[in-house]
Amino acid sequence: MKAVLFDLDGTLLPMDQDVFNKAYFGALSKKLAPRGYEPKSFIDSVWAGVIAMLRNDGKYTNEQVFWRTFAGLLGDRVLADKKYFDEFYSVDFNNLKSACGFNPQAGATVKAIKARGYKIIIATNPVFPRIAQENRLRFAGVDLNDVDYITSYEQSHYGKPNPEYYAEILRHMDLRADECLMAGNDMTDDMVAEDVGFKVFLLTDCLINHDGKDISRYARGGFDDLLKFVDTL
Repeated sequence: MKAVLFDLDGTLLPMDQDVFNKAYFGALSKKLAPRGYEPKSFIDSVWAGVIAMLRNDGKYTNEQVFWRTFAGLLGDRVLADKKYFDEFYSVDFNNLKSACGFNPQAGATVKAIKARGYKIIIATNPVFPRIAQENRLRFAGVDLNDVDYITSYEQSHYGKPNPEYYAEILRHMDLRADECLMAGNDMTDDMVAEDVGFKVFLLTDCLINHDGKDISRYARGGFDDLLKFVDTL
């Protein structure tokens, strides 16, 4: 085993997704309101861009897919406002920390696994720019020096739960699936890595299991259990 992949939302960063989304879209629409965007159509168009990224077939980066979708709904004028989005993710986005939880074991576990000689990959859905992903890792108390790779919308061509999302990580990091462990809290988005050949571990502190699937066959538990599992690999 050479690498451990971590999901972020609900795994390293505990959160109520509805609470975070409300805070995120509220802050983003407030930031862009002076540019003349009507809040509802703006939020609906951002959501459409997110959905398009999750359905990306790999022909373009998620960044390209988002902006093409967003501009297709609100007009090409939005492209001139990209700098305001970038400013939001660099500055205003940091205020969203209060909409997330915190578990000190998250950063400590990443550091402990890194110290065991593993590469650390943050396999979070790549619908945010790199700067936002880094800020969210800081929210979680993860030392960025412990991280070898983060998926973000600039370089990713797929989203979860598409197995190609995981295959792209393998290509980028020059790894084989059987050299990797995926740790996440979502039965659909994260455990699908098993279909590509990854070992998987289900973090159950903020379990997401919309389809009510049987979790008994998975190695599972909290961060202490994850460390014990890693030590058996």
